[in-house]
Amino acid sequence: MTFTITPHAKSGAPDDALDRLFERIGSRSGDMRFRRTAREIHATPVAEAPSGMEEDVLADIGRRALLKLISDVCEGSPDMRFEWYAVAPRRY
Repeated sequence: MTFTITPHAKSGAPDDALDRLFERIGSRSGDMRFRRTAREIHATPVAEAPSGMEEDVLADIGRRALLKLISDVCEGSPDMRFEWYAVAPRRY
């Protein structure tokens, strides 16, 4: 499952909010790989999901892990705010 990280619509995030985040997380952080596009960051778990787990449960676990990662990055960066970012499962 892949997730998207985008600027939160009502957060007042600066134009470079995604750039700031991607600078700090790079292409891999913990159990996730990241890829930057023009409008979002794609996050994909490195390990495959356990078989038999429902997709909505996997989406919730992955989303929470990403929010925790973003929160940790923002806590250590005075020029960033956690509220700037939204995380959702990627729809194809």
